[in-house]
Amino acid sequence: MSRAFVKESDADQLKDVAANMASLLFFLKRESGGPIHELHTRFSDERQKEVHEMSDGLGYMLNDDGQWQVVLD
Repeated sequence: MSRAFVKESDADQLKDVAANMASLLFFLKRESGGPIHELHTRFSDERQKEVHEMSDGLGYMLNDDGQWQVVLD
């Protein structure tokens, strides 16, 4: 089946975004239709990872596989 009729953003998923802040910001801007910026970064003792709190109200971190995921705490 051809992907000619599938928009590029329809096929993209958060887990497929490159493991850097610029790529995350680009993805979030495209998904939300407006500018998104990082509010602050914190360290999660529970997850032992940095969590990037963004202006969309969600936190994002890189999991052990180097993929972005949403943090809901």
